[in-house]
Amino acid sequence: MELDYIENVNGLDENVVRLYNFDKAEAIKFKALIKDVIIDKKKRLDLSEVDFITPRNCNLLFGLFNSDEGILTKDNETFFCVLTMESYVDMINLIEPFCKKESRGYQYLYDVDCPTDLLFSPTASW
Repeated sequence: MELDYIENVNGLDENVVRLYNFDKAEAIKFKALIKDVIIDKKKRLDLSEVDFITPRNCNLLFGLFNSDEGILTKDNETFFCVLTMESYVDMINLIEPFCKKESRGYQYLYDVDCPTDLLFSPTASW
């Protein structure tokens, strides 16, 4: 699984932090990681410390907050996923189909009005 950032993906100043190039086994591991670290232990998850994720041009940290803000950054290199517990539970439900079979589809992992989306795409496309 790889992680990168794509600025202004559509000419409308919308950006994407993308988790891509993964198979069913890695989708299962990623879903379990979110459930174990964020939901169960209520701790921050730093993707640069995950052995099966290769950061390309950025890093992403997940954390629990009182409101859903989406992905925030000050430098376009370190990104913070600011979501509530409910949104992380929704996120693992959105990842679930990728854990059942190999897929060529994609999924945005939250629905928050912010300039940067979080894309989950095994083939890197959308």
